[in-house]
Order: sequence, then structure tokens, then C-alpha cells
Amino acid sequence: MSTARNRKMNLAIFMIPQGNHIAGWRHPDSSWEVDRNFEFLVEMTQRAEQSKFDLVFLADAVVGPDPTVDSTAFSPLAAQYDPLTLLPALAARTNRIGLVATATTTYNEPFHIARKFGTLDLISGGRSGWNAVTSASPTEAHNFQRGDIAEREDRYARAEEFVDVVRGLWDTFEDGALVSDRKTGQFLDVSKVHRLNHDGEIFSVKGPLTCERSPQGRPVLVQAGQSEAGMRLAARTADVVFTAQASLEQGKVFYSDLKGRLSEFSRSPSDVVILPGLMPIIGQTRTEAEDLLESLQELIHPDIVTAILQRTVGGADLSGVDMNAPPPAWLADLPNSRATVLLKTAQEKGMTMRQLALQASISRGHHVVVGTVNDVCDVMQAWFESNAADGFNILPPYFMNGFSSFLDGVVPELQRRGLFRTEYEGATLRDHLGLSKPAGGALLNSGVSPARRAAG
Repeated sequence: MSTARNRKMNLAIFMIPQGNHIAGWRHPDSSWEVDRNFEFLVEMTQRAEQSKFDLVFLADAVVGPDPTVDSTAFSPLAAQYDPLTLLPALAARTNRIGLVATATTTYNEPFHIARKFGTLDLISGGRSGWNAVTSASPTEAHNFQRGDIAEREDRYARAEEFVDVVRGLWDTFEDGALVSDRKTGQFLDVSKVHRLNHDGEIFSVKGPLTCERSPQGRPVLVQAGQSEAGMRLAARTADVVFTAQASLEQGKVFYSDLKGRLSEFSRSPSDVVILPGLMPIIGQTRTEAEDLLESLQELIHPDIVTAILQRTVGGADLSGVDMNAPPPAWLADLPNSRATVLLKTAQEKGMTMRQLALQASISRGHHVVVGTVNDVCDVMQAWFESNAADGFNILPPYFMNGFSSFLDGVVPELQRRGLFRTEYEGATLRDHLGLSKPAGGALLNSGVSPARRAAG
């Protein structure tokens, strides 16, 4: 783990090929084309790797576009790849950069997730990570023979046990379990392979998994929940936490809160890497950057503004809300932590719902920096040195130029300031993040799971 003296930022790239700004794909400098989607993603990933980024991140939701809603016609998020099909392909075209994808605990089974990410970890040489989320959208439930979404506490109870089972399955093989001795004929050292024998409130999983440990031990576990239940799960199990914090002060509060919870689970502050989202709008001058943001805002189709806010807060019905009035207080009660972040921002800045919707359309509640390369670096350095961030999940407004301005300007300046690596020091994602390789079998009988395990 890096010491305070030589501590470096960690950088992730939030990869949405259409752009992270809702109208980014429409900008004249955007390289987005429908017919080059995969190669475009390869190019983004390889460029990030050349700049020594820790990881690329693919978000996901198990819901398609609704053709009965007028605004769907103007949403660039209406079509997206399955990330667990895409990441192995990206692994074959890269060598060092980490590969992280979202998969929900609500509509999957633990054995499937453990096997898929465990296999990706082997394919990539120890570079995979799983962003574990719960699904709160009613439209997702309707794709899985559910009439409606489960209650929040039920979703998190499932998530808690789900994560424990996955982590336990990853530990059912110890290092060196595959002997493959041609002379003796022994293929497997069965003393290093273990059943999980999980018998919980929700899942009963015997194990073991079907694949051995990777060079980094097990995939990196990422979480993004900001609710009380999400924070507790992250403090107990996460290696990396993605978060949306609209201001430095909000970032410092979140950082201190989460790091302060770790001791309850016998963990140290260095065991979890916190990466707030940051959208850089970069110009040669501040005026040029402000003009760029204004041009992007002008490209937002009016029919999609409210729809984007609705999607950002988890699909809540906003049809009866006065868009010219302040946001209603019930937004804070939604089962979606992003709604809380946006409400705080609106209250701090005195926004109307319409203004909040426009703000959400820029970056979905993440911090936005509009200015020169030095302005962006100054903000990142301030957050990093003020203990508001261990690094950042970068959200370029569009690709490739909107990303290239960061790679070619911000990254070299961060390196000049001694804040970011100039070369990878290891080969695995845990190496990049400064996280140690977990011992094999450490979770099997460690008591980390609140669920019951059967004997045998």
C-alpha cells in the first residue's frame, strides 16, 4: 500500500461510448458512430491504458428502451452492450488496465456471478472487478417475472447474503490447487479445494466454484450505494466505492463517514479506495470551457430533460411535479441514493426542478469542473489532499476528443505534480489500486457472513 508521502491518485474511466453528457453524442467533435461501437470501445480502453488508468468501468441496467414513451426516441442510452460479454473481448485487446462491470444482485444468482467474474479474472490475468448493485427500478422487475420491485430492506438483505456467497465461492480454491502433474497423473490437489456449504436465509450454495484463483486472488469488489444499508455493506465488503458527490464538502463528509466505519469490521482506511465521479469540461481558457458546456446544454432535446432526471432518481414518477418549483422533499425518501445527492445540490443552490433536471442531464449528479487543464488538476488535487477522494471516476462528456483533452492535458499535469503514476507498477487491478492480494480460503470460515452455513 502507498504511504502518505508517495500516495498517488487512482483513476477510472466511466465508459459510455455515446458520452457521459446526455447530448455528448450530438456534439460536432464527438466520434460516436453506430456502426463502429465495439472498435470505439476498444480504442477508448486502449487510450486509457496508454495513460496508465487503473480501470475502465461499464455500468449496466437490465432494462431496455420503452417504445411507448415519447422521450425514448431521444435517449442515447436506449441501447447498450451486456458488459459481461464485452469485457472478455476487451481483455483480449489490452494488457494491464482493470476491467470492471456492474451486475445486479437482484436478478442474478451468486454462483453465476462468481463464475463469470472469476473466469474474467483468469482470462485477463487478474484484472477484473464486480460492481455489485441492487435494482430499484420497476421496469427492471418486469423483465424477470416480478410484478413489482422488492422493498429496499429486502433487496439489501438479498445483496448482503449474495455478496457473501460470491466472495466465499471465490475462496473455495486455494493457490496451487491445480497440480497438473503429467508424471503422476494428479490434476488437482483436493486438499486445496473446499465446499462453501452456505445455508442462508435466501441462498443455499454448496460449491466449490468451477475455476481456480487468479493472480490477484479474487476479483475486486466495487460498490456504489450511499444509503445507510449501502454504506454498511461497502464498509464490510468493498474494495472500491464509486460515489456521486456534487461538492468538496459533500465529498469530505462521505469519505470520512465511510472510512470511519471500517474499524467496526477490523478493516483499515487503506483497505477501501473511494472514487467520486468527476466530469471535466476542458477548454484552452475558462471562457472556452464555459462555451463548450453551453453548447452541450443547447443540444439537449427538451423532451428528454425530465426523463433523464426520472431515470437518475430510480424511475420515480415525476409527472405531477411542478418543474418551476423547488424539488419536493419526498425525493429524499426515494430508494435511490442519487436522489439524495441531487436534492442536496438543489437545496444548496436554490434550484427549481427544471434547473435540477438540466443539472442532472450534465452528469447525473456527479461533480462537474468547467475550466482549463490547470483548473481541473487544481480541483482534483484539492479533493485528493483534503481526504475527499482517493482518486476519481472520470466521466468525459463525449468521446474521443472530450476524453483526449483529459488524457493529453490533465494526466501529464497530474504526473508533473507527482499525483499520478507514469508507469504501472504491477500487473493486476489490485496492484494498481494498492490493495493486497487476499489469502486463499480466508473467507470460508472467517465469520464475515451474517448468514448460516451448514456443517460438512
